[in-house]
Amino acid sequence: MASKALYSQRDPALKKRDDFEDILDERRNSSDLRYALRCYTPVLYKGMTPCKASTLKTIVLQSEQVRYVINQVSKEMGETPDIVQEEALAILEEMAQRLQLSTIRFFAFTLSKAFKALFQSVRVNEEGIQRLQQAIHEHPVVLLPSHRSYIDFLMMSYVLYTYDLALPVIAAGMDFLGMKFVGEMLRMSGAFFIRRSFGGDKLYWAVFSEYVKTMLRNGYAPIEFFLEGTRSRTCKSLTPKLGLLNIVMDPFFKGEVFDVSLVPISISYERVLEETLYARELLGVPKPKESTSGLLKARRILSEDYGSIHVYFGQPVSVRSLAQGRINRSEYNLIPRYIPRKSSEETQSFVNDTAYMLVRRQEENMVLRPWVLIAAVLMQNLDGLDLELLTKQTVWLRGLAGAFGAFLDWPDQTPADKVVASSLALHHGLVQATGGRVRLLEGPQDPASPEEALFDQAVGVLSCASYRNQVLHVFLRPALVAVALETANTSRNDDVYSSFLYLRNVFSNEFILCPGASVQDFEEGCYLLLKCGAIQMLQQDLVVTERGQPILSFLSGMLEPFLQGYQVVCRYFSEEASEGLTEKQYIPAVRSFAVKRILSEGLKCYEALSSDLQKNALAALLRMSALRKVKAADQVTLKVNTMAVKAIEDTLGGKVPAQKPVLARL
Repeated sequence: MASKALYSQRDPALKKRDDFEDILDERRNSSDLRYALRCYTPVLYKGMTPCKASTLKTIVLQSEQVRYVINQVSKEMGETPDIVQEEALAILEEMAQRLQLSTIRFFAFTLSKAFKALFQSVRVNEEGIQRLQQAIHEHPVVLLPSHRSYIDFLMMSYVLYTYDLALPVIAAGMDFLGMKFVGEMLRMSGAFFIRRSFGGDKLYWAVFSEYVKTMLRNGYAPIEFFLEGTRSRTCKSLTPKLGLLNIVMDPFFKGEVFDVSLVPISISYERVLEETLYARELLGVPKPKESTSGLLKARRILSEDYGSIHVYFGQPVSVRSLAQGRINRSEYNLIPRYIPRKSSEETQSFVNDTAYMLVRRQEENMVLRPWVLIAAVLMQNLDGLDLELLTKQTVWLRGLAGAFGAFLDWPDQTPADKVVASSLALHHGLVQATGGRVRLLEGPQDPASPEEALFDQAVGVLSCASYRNQVLHVFLRPALVAVALETANTSRNDDVYSSFLYLRNVFSNEFILCPGASVQDFEEGCYLLLKCGAIQMLQQDLVVTERGQPILSFLSGMLEPFLQGYQVVCRYFSEEASEGLTEKQYIPAVRSFAVKRILSEGLKCYEALSSDLQKNALAALLRMSALRKVKAADQVTLKVNTMAVKAIEDTLGGKVPAQKPVLARL
């Protein structure tokens, strides 16, 4: 069991936080045109001169790796190397950025106007900027922002331009390239466009990876991409994608650069521009295609108030330091560097661990505004509650979040009732406060059908849940311990850990839980509960204190929608899933099943309708061998192990304890 001496070194509550500066403050008091046209002389990697886009393409095409793959593909396809080289050039033309200062100045001017209209403030940690400036000068830099909104990459470039830092080249999806004029404008502001999937296209992979590595090796500009791969529609951190991280680490593994600096960046929105759009996507409404006309129609959002943004530049992480003692770089000398090779298990494990560590750093540096605490309280009171009680519970939760190390931005000089009232006013599209009672907004008074009324209600719940999700990482580990205490056989430490381990395994796709860190996660959860007096350790037992009852009840309530949602999925597979069900058929089928349960049984788990939860539950059932994929007649279907599915459903419902072996003695 963790003791204070064991865990306090890592107690996030002891971490020093940087101060923030509002970069819009100066913009409100001086000329935007002068700002856009000012002298821009960023610090560059070892003082190098940036390379022209055309020169960069030539270097890539003439590289040994691309020439090697061109010859390979030429032999396999029976084409001449010249024809394959033309293909490679076409890929580069489609992909490559053409960073131009004139376009950057145009964006600086227009974004200043837009951001001043949209946001009360854009706050940046200056110490983080100073650390980044030093890192850019010394080593190739990779910027890794969190991804919750379309404007993340625009915000990043805007902040770097404001502080006279080198502008990044940014990995962007091909869907943006289809936007007339805007796609090319993004290209000229540093975006390079990549396909969402490459399949087995060796030539595309070779050109793409060499393009990225050439920019990195030569330090032409910081490289920026999103570790999560796509925007999080739920505002929870997503399981990191490893492809680009593998590529940017490769030059270090091969000894082509001395080090690479990875910079985790946390962008926190008080109000997300796409909040209801995301909720509708999670409920099956197709995502609108990116288009210039759609962008122009979206101008109406400029009349709305979206509160504050915090951009926190984390401590640069040295790949060299991380790899010490873990990666044997001499193995890369056994074959020529230009020959593509599959990463060893050791390397794959290292990259995976690094990715999870970086996402956790992003989470730890997310700045939480009062609204996320209010949303967390409202999500456990879907029928609404009195404003006075809401304020009281929010203040109580603020204290608990602070004790658990949350990075809170709460106006200390303002009375709590005014803080809550201000947050409710900002989020007037989600909540209503009438007659001293607060509840989520309901849909139209006369819906066409019960299903339509349910859909409107679900949009509001999932939108509110996205804000609660922003604080989940603070409470996750103690919440898993709280649920384990409810479902364990006894209060003995080993039994609670066994139950915790089971829950952690079930939810390992749902939350950022680092592989191989189950003991540390259990220790952290127990330590935080001990620290706030919710539990105490008596010999080998974890005993809930009187003070701990409301704390554990609230923490369990944070996970209840996920527990119920996974139970709904399990029940679907045990009761209704047909033979020959494909993954494509699964989402609409399980959503339809959940709608029936909500309408007929009064189930209030609207989050069971979320495609994100449904996909994560499916991944968990496959991983736990309750389902398996069977390939037949050119399609993959899902085969159900009914007994295993029912056992998981019962365990999550707390009907039977999780019978799992204890893997580690604490």
